[in-house]
Amino acid sequence: MLGYQTQDAYKWAYKVASATPREVWENIPVGIESSISWQVGHLIMSIYYHSIIVVKGHQQDILSRIPMKEYDGYFTQGLASKSIGKVDPDQLLEYLKFIGDRSVEIILSLDEASLVSPLEPFRVAHPVAKNKFEALDWNIKHTMWHCGQMGMVKRAVDKKFDFGIRF
Repeated sequence: MLGYQTQDAYKWAYKVASATPREVWENIPVGIESSISWQVGHLIMSIYYHSIIVVKGHQQDILSRIPMKEYDGYFTQGLASKSIGKVDPDQLLEYLKFIGDRSVEIILSLDEASLVSPLEPFRVAHPVAKNKFEALDWNIKHTMWHCGQMGMVKRAVDKKFDFGIRF
């Protein structure tokens, strides 16, 4: 169930981001103080933390491909305005897909007993989870939270996201 829900959350994040024209990814609407670029970058960082580091530890294939240290400064606590001109939207989408795929691969490799085991040690304590199940559960909720934020940003800088609902 965690694998399915995680894949679905990642699919929605990718859909909303992909549906936003790249030329408005760095636009920061007044009152929202975020951008699609920041949201996608933040999801890359948060997926790595909530579903990979604290579940399986650092993964060298990810660290060698995605500039995590650089992105940490832009997308963890940094303001959206600080990342303007620093990242390429197409590269961010590629990284989001890659890290999502690796996250799901790791989740699907876990057995039931490992889900109740303590988190892998990391320099930053997890804000809500005490075990791997809780971290993965939070990852799904957190991803969908940011899907909603991307939807609001998209509406402000482009148009409402089309869910395919026909009246």
